[in-house]
Amino acid sequence: MKKNAIFIGLMAALCTIGCNSHKEEKKEETTFNVTNPVAMDTSIVKEYVCQIHSIQHIEVRALEKGYLQKIYVDEGQKVKKGQALFGIMPNVYQAELQRAKAEGNAASIEYKNTKLLADNKVVSANELALSKAKLDKANAEINLAATHLGFTNIKASFDGIVDHLVSREGSMLEEGELLTSLSNNSKMWVYFNVPEAEYLNYIMSPDKNKKQKVNLKMANEMVFNQSGVVETIEGEFNNETGNIAFRATFPNPQGILRHGETGTILMTVPLKNVLIIPQKTTFEVLDKRYVFVIDKNGVVRQREITIGATLENLFVVKKGLDANDHILLDGLRLVKNNEKIKFNVENPKKVLSTLDVYAE
Repeated sequence: MKKNAIFIGLMAALCTIGCNSHKEEKKEETTFNVTNPVAMDTSIVKEYVCQIHSIQHIEVRALEKGYLQKIYVDEGQKVKKGQALFGIMPNVYQAELQRAKAEGNAASIEYKNTKLLADNKVVSANELALSKAKLDKANAEINLAATHLGFTNIKASFDGIVDHLVSREGSMLEEGELLTSLSNNSKMWVYFNVPEAEYLNYIMSPDKNKKQKVNLKMANEMVFNQSGVVETIEGEFNNETGNIAFRATFPNPQGILRHGETGTILMTVPLKNVLIIPQKTTFEVLDKRYVFVIDKNGVVRQREITIGATLENLFVVKKGLDANDHILLDGLRLVKNNEKIKFNVENPKKVLSTLDVYAE
């Protein structure tokens, strides 16, 4: 019985050793696919949070003190340039204008009489000049009174949309009191902040004098149906954020955009002769990105890389690889650092063509 037990144990051990050896041989026989980075021209779409402003946006204020007698418009109404918006009770200013005109008539009569006397050498030229000065002053008072009366009828200074009405009819207004806001939304100015490094890349590029086209993703995640162009860059960086503001102009023929909205600017940035690798060839360790590089002897070497940009299913490699490196394409979890493997080199362009990406 003891001999049988020893024999059975020996056979089990040999079987285990044989199975393990078989597994090791099977692993050594596995052929892994590798590929190369591709040097090519492509582009990325960068996103920037933005603020949307009307090309003209002003506060409409009362220019004279008085009662708000009439409101001619409603909130959100489109108005034309010169259209009446508000009417302030004009009685006092009409009386002032009438008084000024009366004083002007008196000054005119006095000037005519003085001129007649001066022509007949009855009065001196100085008296005529003094009379003329009084007439000029009276005419100025008429113009001033007419201007004050005109301020009681507040009109739109451009085509636009009326905002919230702050005051209601019958309100007592002080000079300068806010009545509403008026926005010209035919075009929109969209402001977005760009980091210093990206600003330098933009301003030093050969195409810096060409107007950069951009798109606008609205708050509902839809892309606005009009494209815009970057027209200007502000003069100073923000010392706290290290950013500088760009301004893009968008046509707004349907009036979809309104003053004060937010969104995201989509700017396409060309990349010239950069190295592209599939994202699946990389792995992370402690926030660092690595690939497995296979040398000419088939030995696997773990190598850290720096990612310059991210595309759909692809990485742009900024540092750590060159176009001649062979990188492991599949089976990253099946190999170890410094392990020797058998491999098959896949055409890198063919590899990219099987990914759902866009690159040109």
